[in-house]
Amino acid sequence: MGYEVEKSEEQWRAELKPEEFAVLRNAGTERAFTGEYTDTETTGVYRCRACTAELFRSDEKFHSGCGWPSFWAPLAEGRVEYIEDTSHGMKRVEVRCATCGSHLGHVFGDGYGTPTGQRYCINSISLKLEPTTTATTPTDPSQ
Repeated sequence: MGYEVEKSEEQWRAELKPEEFAVLRNAGTERAFTGEYTDTETTGVYRCRACTAELFRSDEKFHSGCGWPSFWAPLAEGRVEYIEDTSHGMKRVEVRCATCGSHLGHVFGDGYGTPTGQRYCINSISLKLEPTTTATTPTDPSQ
């Protein structure tokens, strides 16, 4: 395997819900338009649900209308890995977490007018959004 985070199938099954395991570890796909983050506009960082590695930022998220969260780039190169996927009679590029090898979704070069020409079509269930907090310190008028 060679990932920074490596666990046995039994360990992954114990840590992930069955539907998470099906997508993250068995390269499944959640139904279109059902994911938690499909239309989310919350500012923050999207982490791998399996290992918490930072993968995508909300700054690169866009509404593609495809039914899954879409990003035009990962947070940084090296955060994800690309695997040729010829399943289901198609030729696609699978996107996996480079830290633990979990399935995230697929990347397509269909443009959508993005800066990279790429659409990372990612399963919501593969991600966990960490919202950016804008902490404000109350000002003390007596100072």
